[in-house]
Amino acid sequence: MGDETTADADDGAATPDAARAESDAHSDATRAESDADSDRDVGTVYLVGSGPGDPELLTVKATRLLEEADVVLHDKLPGPEILEAIPEAKREDVGKRAGGEWTPQEYTNSRLVELAREGKTVVRLKGGDPFVFGRGGEEMEHLAAAGVPFEIVPGVTSAIAGPGTAGIPVTHRDHTSSVSFVTGHEDPTKDESAVDWAALADTGGTIVVLMGVGKLPQYTAALRDAGLDPDTPVALVERATRPEMRIATGTLATIVEVRDAEAIEPPAITVIGGVAATRDRVVEFLRNRTGEAGGVTDE
Repeated sequence: MGDETTADADDGAATPDAARAESDAHSDATRAESDADSDRDVGTVYLVGSGPGDPELLTVKATRLLEEADVVLHDKLPGPEILEAIPEAKREDVGKRAGGEWTPQEYTNSRLVELAREGKTVVRLKGGDPFVFGRGGEEMEHLAAAGVPFEIVPGVTSAIAGPGTAGIPVTHRDHTSSVSFVTGHEDPTKDESAVDWAALADTGGTIVVLMGVGKLPQYTAALRDAGLDPDTPVALVERATRPEMRIATGTLATIVEVRDAEAIEPPAITVIGGVAATRDRVVEFLRNRTGEAGGVTDE
């Protein structure tokens, strides 16, 4: 600073152009420094999959991030054991339930950016995997557009883990070598369904429907109309991997009646295909978390 003052004195009064140039240079430097400070202050958002609900199926990385996070924005789908292990002071519920309370996605997107710009480490905790019908892709794009750094932490998807823990493999060499994952709860603002049930019926593979309890009558009828055998085995897996897990089985023709009789409720997974009958052949020796034979309640 002293050297700059001496130079000004020796050279006489600065010209207007020189003064303007110096001012512009100073402004540019200040702006660059401010931007650098801003970048340093912005926190990171972690889009984390919590798995199907059993806390022992959380990944090691997810567990660490939950401990380190300043704030956890969570869905209602992570199991209660997982959510209760997070200090209440840093939990924010932004979850949705079909037909129940819900938080606008726009709010969640804005909240993630707001918290990150406060310099916080943020975990956006989702049921299953954040990129399997979890709107993680939308949140990722919003964060990128806002200039917020983020990281994806995959989770064990309930689409595979749910049937698996019920003794139902989604692929099996004796039954099928393909599997399709479908949402049963599309965006209600769509003019028509984006799911081609006729094409799915033609694959001959396993069909796994997530969030499909409410629309079960519609899509089972669509599959039958498309030529899928009404005797095709179907299983409903409710609250997969949790202590209160329940499984109900039937066929494409009977599963709606089974659902109603056994009062199967969301969250539940529908498995359609020959693999759904595998459970009956192994259930005697299947153990769940309690170690009891059968392990789950078959209603």
